Amino acid sequence: MKTRREFLKASGCLAAGALLTPSLSRAAKVKNVGIQLYTVRKEMLADAVGTLKQLAAIGYKQLESARSDKGHFYGLQPKEIKKIAGDLGMTVRSGHVHIDNNWQRSVDMAVEAGQSYLVCSSLPSQGQTVANYQRCAELFSKAAEACKKAGLVFAYHNHDYEFDKAGGKVLYDILIEESDPKSVMMEMDLGWAVLTGNDPLTYFKKYPGRFPLWHLKDMDRAKKESTEFGKGQIDIVKMLKNMDTSGMKYFFVEQEEYPRTAMESAKYDFDYLAKLNY
Repeated sequence: MKTRREFLKASGCLAAGALLTPSLSRAAKVKNVGIQLYTVRKEMLADAVGTLKQLAAIGYKQLESARSDKGHFYGLQPKEIKKIAGDLGMTVRSGHVHIDNNWQRSVDMAVEAGQSYLVCSSLPSQGQTVANYQRCAELFSKAAEACKKAGLVFAYHNHDYEFDKAGGKVLYDILIEESDPKSVMMEMDLGWAVLTGNDPLTYFKKYPGRFPLWHLKDMDRAKKESTEFGKGQIDIVKMLKNMDTSGMKYFFVEQEEYPRTAMESAKYDFDYLAKLNY
């Protein structure tokens, strides 16, 4: 039988061990998983309602739409997709659109769909120059005003080309620094950022709170394309541990290339996240 002294000593070591390894004592599970519907774009165009039912059965809770040949909601009306998603236990949280002459209509449709966020999916004007990115930053600030009036949050989604340099400056940084920090948020596509050799954590620390949305995407650097979780180079656990610094509220799984079918990859990615501790 252990003496009290030996017991207290052993207990002290266990307590110290817990302090040194908080990930073991306070491991968190991934919850409230979202998906960017571009992942299942062909399926959504062929059968939007049936595809949403399959995603709900997998366990996805948050949806982000993307523009398609049938409009913002794959042939469905904003209120229609809101109800269908709601009945399935999901929320149309965000949507990808372009900044154009119909911007106010895009804002109105997002409100009707019950969205919280409206995301500009690509630059409103082309040109890898400082002047163009300054112009886009100004447009973002104006677009964000319309979103704010409607109760939405505006964000911009990056690809890879925004990380190019011009005039000794990373162009992506211009979008962040020269747009309104209170109303223009960023949806960080983690996959594209990593593929370009950038560390998303550097941006989270430099611009804390500016990244309420993420695209969680693993990337195969050799092929320069997306892949199923755990098969690429992105450290998903490391990213999740830094979500508070980034200001992340919601993330959306996105995969654009698949070894089998889009829906099989969507399920694989969901199951991968379900097994994670961070």
